Amino acid sequence: MSRAVEVEALKVRPQSLMLTYLGNYVLGRDVAVFSGSFIEVLGRLGIGEHAVRSMLSRMVTRGLLARYPDGRRMFFGLTERSRRILADGEERVWRRSVINDDWDGSWTVLAFSLPESWQSRRHELRSRLAWAGFGPVGNGLWISPARVDVAEVTADLGLDTHVRVFAGPSVPPTDEPRMIRDAFDLDGLAAGYRAWLERWDRPDPVPEASDDLIRYLLMSTEWLGLVRADPRIPLRHLPTDWPAIRAQKLLYTLRDRYQAKARDIADRTVELIELR
Repeated sequence: MSRAVEVEALKVRPQSLMLTYLGNYVLGRDVAVFSGSFIEVLGRLGIGEHAVRSMLSRMVTRGLLARYPDGRRMFFGLTERSRRILADGEERVWRRSVINDDWDGSWTVLAFSLPESWQSRRHELRSRLAWAGFGPVGNGLWISPARVDVAEVTADLGLDTHVRVFAGPSVPPTDEPRMIRDAFDLDGLAAGYRAWLERWDRPDPVPEASDDLIRYLLMSTEWLGLVRADPRIPLRHLPTDWPAIRAQKLLYTLRDRYQAKARDIADRTVELIELR
């Protein structure tokens, strides 16, 4: 058997791999998964049993998993929070193209001013804005090249009286290309897609992976990490050789190559219980 894949070398977090597994094979089903199934699959990714059990416990504490004891054995199922996260990941990976070639010229602009003592809420707001595709262009001023439901982004933070949101096209003398360069790390984004292509655009990607399930989990997890950091800059404002174009085509090719066998392996190796 091929040696286990070293997750650290591939720059993916074990919890991210766990979520990818759940998103592909548990989301949309009213089931819970035996802890031993997680240990078996993640073990082939170089993650030890103790680490998997600790991760499962942390995910329960964070509201991402729920425990379902069955005799002396423990099963884990999704929560409402994890379902939302996994559905968002599925949308970003498989339904929303990273190529923004039909942009209507609209920007969402958000300005905020928070008291100095609100450091934790300021950090949370910035994290959520980055997650939603915003980039900073000034002190407390963030932009997104899309119409964004900011009320959904800031929900439960209690910041409505401290946030101002505007939407529409930019007007002269705004230099859109310069604004994009200031707000977003295009070089970093391009480097991420090129690194992904270097790893996966070869006849035998990740040869140390033992089977197509492992390849599919690694491929999808790495891709999700890229697109979650990608604000989908309009194609007209990107270089003609933007690597995400070729990378997304390869993603779909590899999906067709691995998906069926990966699901067959998952179905044969995962132990489930139906929830009622």
